[in-house]
Amino acid sequence: MKILDSIITSSKGFSFTTGLLAILCCCMSAGDAQLTPGFYAQTCPNLTRIVAREVIRAVFNDTSIAPALVRLHFHDCFVNGCDASLLLDGSDGEKFAFPNVNSVRGYEVIDAIKAAVESKCSGVVSCADIATLAARDSVVLSGGPFWRVALGRRDGLVASQSGANSNLPSPFEPLDSIIAKFGDQGLNITDVVALSGAHTFGKAKCALFANRLFDFNNTGAPDATLEASLASDLQTLCPQGGDGNVSAFLDQNSTKLFDNHYFKNLVNNRGLLSSDQILFSSDQALTTTRNLVITYSNNPRAFAADFARSMIKMGNISPLTGSNGQIRANCRVVNNS
Repeated sequence: MKILDSIITSSKGFSFTTGLLAILCCCMSAGDAQLTPGFYAQTCPNLTRIVAREVIRAVFNDTSIAPALVRLHFHDCFVNGCDASLLLDGSDGEKFAFPNVNSVRGYEVIDAIKAAVESKCSGVVSCADIATLAARDSVVLSGGPFWRVALGRRDGLVASQSGANSNLPSPFEPLDSIIAKFGDQGLNITDVVALSGAHTFGKAKCALFANRLFDFNNTGAPDATLEASLASDLQTLCPQGGDGNVSAFLDQNSTKLFDNHYFKNLVNNRGLLSSDQILFSSDQALTTTRNLVITYSNNPRAFAADFARSMIKMGNISPLTGSNGQIRANCRVVNNS
């Protein structure tokens, strides 16, 4: 399969340049030395092909699963590190935290990938590594950059619903709070803006942006930083008192492609979520994020390179390695439970 081969070996395209790959290899810090792209070279040599094949199958059946798998990875890494704790079932688990319940999805795709991997390499590959690879492949399949994923994570034994409720940024938070939450994970302002660019594909429910449409901050009018025609369209889609579960595309221009239109939207006041638009329009953005938004809106390669770097950094948040954690046989439960 040509798409499959491109995920594994490509060095051309939107940002698949030899220079970029070299940069990405060099940007792993000494603290991440226990993670390496070749971790499964002997124990599961066809891992990347197996994962890519299952992601391709899932995206072919439902293109909306690509952004969902990226979001799943993000929401996992911000709680206990990238340890697949989000995947654990249970009413007290992260799945039922406010930012995740009826929102994060793709669990069944991770299950399918895990089953395919187990059939070839039983008891070897962690669910955390599978989720990390699936996120990368989802971006590539949608037209975004390729990066080498360092592997060797192990799976956590506990979930933290309270951590999910407190650690994950909300679409209603001010920019300084979002920057602080990223900082708590070792991520900087460039990471905030670059990773926000994942909103170039996917959808958001009306409940997450309806506050901007009618009486924003008790002004009696829509959010002034929301372009008028988009505000009108969204008011029709999400009327006052309407169904908060109705969804709109985060990027109205190229709804299913991973590109830099998200940043072009922000420059034109067409960001869907408040947490998107404040990267360009808020007072604090003038000294923090605004210039990066402008750069990425004009330079898709700069965005692609920084997004890849930031995904590597996020994927390396507090990994369990060595004898810590375990390799779950079933991503939804800890072994022997």
